[in-house]
Amino acid sequence: MKNRTVGLESWGIYLPSEKHTSKYISQETGIPIEVIEDKFGLKSKTVPGKEDHTVAMGAKASYQALERANITTNDIDLIIWAGEVYAERPMMTYGIKLQQLLGNPKNAWAFDINQRCGTFLVGMLLAKSLIQTDPQINRVLVASGYRNSDLINYKNPRSRFMISLAASGVAAVIRADYNKNEILGISAISDGRFADDVYVPAGGTVLPISVKAIEEDLIYLDVPDPEGLKERLDQFSMDSFVKVIDNALGLSGYTRKDIDYLALLHMKRSAFEYVAKAVGVNPYSQATYLENIGHNGQNDGIISLEYGLKEGKIKNGDIVVLTAAGIGWAWNAGVIKWG
Repeated sequence: MKNRTVGLESWGIYLPSEKHTSKYISQETGIPIEVIEDKFGLKSKTVPGKEDHTVAMGAKASYQALERANITTNDIDLIIWAGEVYAERPMMTYGIKLQQLLGNPKNAWAFDINQRCGTFLVGMLLAKSLIQTDPQINRVLVASGYRNSDLINYKNPRSRFMISLAASGVAAVIRADYNKNEILGISAISDGRFADDVYVPAGGTVLPISVKAIEEDLIYLDVPDPEGLKERLDQFSMDSFVKVIDNALGLSGYTRKDIDYLALLHMKRSAFEYVAKAVGVNPYSQATYLENIGHNGQNDGIISLEYGLKEGKIKNGDIVVLTAAGIGWAWNAGVIKWG
């Protein structure tokens, strides 16, 4: 039996109005402002306001996606939370929390997945797979919220490569038997050699939360061996980006020369330009550098898609490649035939 066509029916994004400027970040970190702007590629980044909780931001983006598709929550059969686990409260099922914030739609059930910054593309892959294996699933809402900006201690030099972490919400409605914006191949790579290189030291079973842990700033993201990580990861990560993009293109029946738009995550400017050029893409006319909003984890791909459309970089018939990479380490890419 031929698989059902699966398309991206609509999407939504939510960006908080609050921002940290490059000047503020420079003052807090002690890094010169020109280095923040030129090397880190960060003129400003979004940070959460008082009500910008993780799942709440995902809900705001979800309502925009539903409105753009001209549907209601009751048209959704499944909700996949593809956002962060740093959210409203520990040990909640965030997909079910999102279900609540959407008015508890009568037809949908919900669950969570997690792969750090790769989670949204994994969510799209799962949505497509479930649609193609379960005839009762026709529309899936994949949603994410992200505010890992809270987990950055600007005073810690070991975590400086993560100072761009920001805050936002995104969502996508994935629809069965939909011939527009067809979702083609999605590929992922993960490598356990880097599993212990970046984490929050306190709050788990190894080191439970305590007053001492708070006083010693062990509640923020840290990197035990930053120089060792850089030495082991830098070129490997760049090569993995290229490999996962090639894999996704191959699954879709395309090659690098077919890429019209590359939705790259925010990373330091030199890495952004390297990956784009390595797959034959102009980093600024065929991609979008998110230097005014920072790195929003798994949300970057959908945010880049939004900007690419608004700026006229994506046209009908284009081959769009969404990418991601996250601590752990994982690399992801997915292909959409636009229009």
